[in-house]
Amino acid sequence: MASNLYIPNKHLKLGIKIWPEMFQELIRNRGLIWRLFVRDFLARYKQTVLGITWAVIMPLLMVGTFIFLNRSGVINIGKTDVPYPIFALLGLSIWQLFATGLTTCTNSILQGGNMVVKINFPKESLVIAALAQSIFEFLVRIGLLVVIFAIYKIIPSWATLLLPLAFIPLILLTLGLGLFFALLNVLMRDIGNIVTLMTTFLLFLTPVLYPPPSSGFFATLNIYNPLSALVTGSRDLVIFGYMKEPLQFLVASLISLIIFLISWRFFHIVEARIAERV
Repeated sequence: MASNLYIPNKHLKLGIKIWPEMFQELIRNRGLIWRLFVRDFLARYKQTVLGITWAVIMPLLMVGTFIFLNRSGVINIGKTDVPYPIFALLGLSIWQLFATGLTTCTNSILQGGNMVVKINFPKESLVIAALAQSIFEFLVRIGLLVVIFAIYKIIPSWATLLLPLAFIPLILLTLGLGLFFALLNVLMRDIGNIVTLMTTFLLFLTPVLYPPPSSGFFATLNIYNPLSALVTGSRDLVIFGYMKEPLQFLVASLISLIIFLISWRFFHIVEARIAERV
């Protein structure tokens, strides 16, 4: 029985042997993660009129705004390989998997409230459950994408079936940054607002609603922005059936894995003191 007890201080040990224990602990707590996801889901959409449909309404409004600005001459989006609504909604759906996930992960520990203080459990369960909310909303938006593809009579590439694999680096990056910012948010309560502003700013620096530029400052910036490769690479799979920049996607995936592993390890080191700060 003693081996099943959760002891956060054990993660203060150094050495490579801690990694198998961390993964085993994560597997043992999959039931807790599921219950936290259901709790957060019900609380989020309780007493709302439109409920989960907000996951569809917001992308439509944003894409509609960009279409209006483009047609009115305020901005110049440029030429896309597929009708712009498909291009933009696909990119925005992938982007919101990151942006919404990072925001909910950042606020997850603080929203845990008394549970964090009174119950001894692995706190990353709260962060993972929060990320699951974003993944669920993406699954809802798939229905919207199916409708848009049908309207324009375009059949996605067979490589769309590989999207779950292509999303792994993006999810790892989101979870890694989410673990880090969740800790910072415990220390400085305005980190959640900063993350929201940061994701909004990054949206316009990442080719989500416009094609990747081929020259100039933004083209150079996209090379060093891992989110660019992760978003455009996944979108390319659906539209073309292959990635135009596979090497950039591979480098971005490696960066995502490193960020996740470092953040997860750091989270476990300081986890025992989280309750003192909440």
